[in-house]
Order: sequence, then structure tokens, then C-alpha cells
Amino acid sequence: MSSAFLIMLREGLEGALIVAILLAYLKRLDHRRQFMAVWVGTLAGVAVALVAGTIVFAALGRLHGRAEAITEGVIAFSAASVLTWMIFWMSRQARFIKGALHAKVDAALASGSATGLASIAFVAITREGLESALFMLGTTVGARSHVQEFIGGLIGVAGAAIIGYLVYRGSHLVNLRWFFRVTGALIILFAAGLLATGVHEFQDGGLLPSLHEHIWNVSHIALLNPDRSTLGQLLKGLLGWSPAPTIEMALVYLLFLIPIGTIFLLQTRKVPAARIATPSEAPASTS
Repeated sequence: MSSAFLIMLREGLEGALIVAILLAYLKRLDHRRQFMAVWVGTLAGVAVALVAGTIVFAALGRLHGRAEAITEGVIAFSAASVLTWMIFWMSRQARFIKGALHAKVDAALASGSATGLASIAFVAITREGLESALFMLGTTVGARSHVQEFIGGLIGVAGAAIIGYLVYRGSHLVNLRWFFRVTGALIILFAAGLLATGVHEFQDGGLLPSLHEHIWNVSHIALLNPDRSTLGQLLKGLLGWSPAPTIEMALVYLLFLIPIGTIFLLQTRKVPAARIATPSEAPASTS
């Protein structure tokens, strides 16, 4: 549940910021009548992501045994890869998003096309939504309850919507630079755990051997067992904790976490305070 909340809070806020930037710019240009086009494109993008995610989730539910383990391993590796790419892409490109969206809005308004304006929101939200669907599938790999992950995701989306609204209103209560830095660090931990989980699934499916079945085994300690305690679930969801990991799981976790985590921390130190300009900032034509 904790991992789904984190993922959807982060991804949801990215989507909310896009919508907020579009609406704030239209408001500044006195084109409030075009708000509807943005909302139509946004809702259409959300619908596409929901349908795609539901279809894939239903298809995965039909798999069992070795096929299920291998498929879940592929999902875990894919989600970890896209998550890592997304984190570093955001740290480099986020400061340019506002200017790019403004330019697209200007072009759509110049052509007088409401469809063009809706398509800006649709493409952006569909991309964020499809990424979110993949990441949510990643949170269900090895999860004890898919319902808990779904609830955690909904809470994350609600939190993102609230933060996005505050940013749209020009609130200074939200420090976006620190928000993305902290959530980025947590997501890197989650991605490391996904890779370890992917190795576990491949080993269950017989694709990967193990040189050492368990480095340690503390499954008998209820507090540290994800199947027996809330703390265990929290550690598994956020940190990729396993009470009985193989040596390959531990190696993959550390070989990913140490270099990627170090690069992320060094890179985000250099990011200027205005990492993501709030929609209410002026002038409108700059990022």
C-alpha cells in the first residue's frame, strides 16, 4: 500500500502540475472558455490509462505458475527501468516543461482549435497515466493484497490533486524542489526493491539459478515478515525488504542502489530552487 501511495502521489502530481500549468496560462491569457477543452483531454487521457491498466491486470490474473512468475519478473524489471529513467528525466527537463506547454497552447490558440488544446492535455496525461499503470502493476508483484495497493494508489492520487490545486492557487506551502527530491530518493529505493523482486520471480520461474538460497532468513520474526506485520509490509513496499533473500537478490539491489542513488543525490544538489516553476509565476512566457 505504501509503495502504491508513493508512486501515485508522485505520478499524480506530475499530471496535476501539467493541468495546472495549462489552466493557469489560459486564465492569464483570458481564455477561460477553453478550460473545458483541457478537462476533456485530461479525462480522456485518464480513461485510456484506466482501460489499458485494467485490461493488462485482468490478463495477468489469468496466468499461473511458471508463466505468472516470469511475467511478473518482466513487469518488475520494466517498471524499475522506466521509474529510473523517469526520475533522471524529471531532474534534467522539469524546468523546461512549463515553457514547452505554453508554446503548445499558443499554437493551439492561434489555430483556433479546441481539439488541438485538448490533445495537449490528452497526450501528456495519457503518458503519465500509462506510466502509472505500469508502476502500479509493479507494486502488485509479490503483494499480499492487490486491494490494499489499489487503495494506496487512490489515496496517492487524492493527495496529488490537493497539492496540484494548492500549486495552481499559488500557495507557497508546497516546496516542489524538496518534494521531488525526497520522493525521487524513495522511488529509487523502491526501484531497487523491484529489481530484487524481479530476480526472485525469475528464480521461482526457473530462469535464474541461485548460488546461495538465503543470505539470511528471519521469516520467523513476525515483525519483519511482510506476510505477518504492517511494519514488514511497509519495509517491503518502500525498501524492497525480503526476510529471506537469495544472494542474487541482494547483489542486484546493492549494485543498483549504490551507484544510482549516489548519482541522483549528486545531480539533485545542482538543481536550482526553481526546479519546477509554479503555474502562477510570471512572466507567463518563461519557464
